Amino acid sequence: MTKKKYLTYGILILTLSILFIIFIFYTNKNPSVCLDKNCFSVEIADNNEERTKGLMFREIMDVDSGMLFIFDETGVYSFWMKNTKIPLDILWIDENKSVVFIVKNVQPCEQESCQIINPQILARFVLEINANLSENLGIKVGYVADFKDLRI
Repeated sequence: MTKKKYLTYGILILTLSILFIIFIFYTNKNPSVCLDKNCFSVEIADNNEERTKGLMFREIMDVDSGMLFIFDETGVYSFWMKNTKIPLDILWIDENKSVVFIVKNVQPCEQESCQIINPQILARFVLEINANLSENLGIKVGYVADFKDLRI
């Protein structure tokens, strides 16, 4: 094989390697939910098993993290803090991605009977973040969420 062919194959392999690295980088991004300039890297709970477990038994959660519950359709969704060990802010978001209800600083519950939080308002998504963040960051009802790297 001539030097020119080796060089051509080398450039081809290098180009394919770079494209593969770029592909891996962009497909492995964690999904996030942004409210104004505040973004949270989120775990997704989009089936009954994941939604039932939620953040139960977690000892800590990074300040810029959260869990996004995705429901198949708009409805009234109740939450509780059974076996949840960290206090949370819970934000209900409608199908237009507008925050429609917020409950702040919901405390853990390790008892047999826990308070049920039911906003009696239609939503399609629920975002759980660390307690007091919505207050500290000024997040309010009416904010529109920007879902990044999420396929809904």
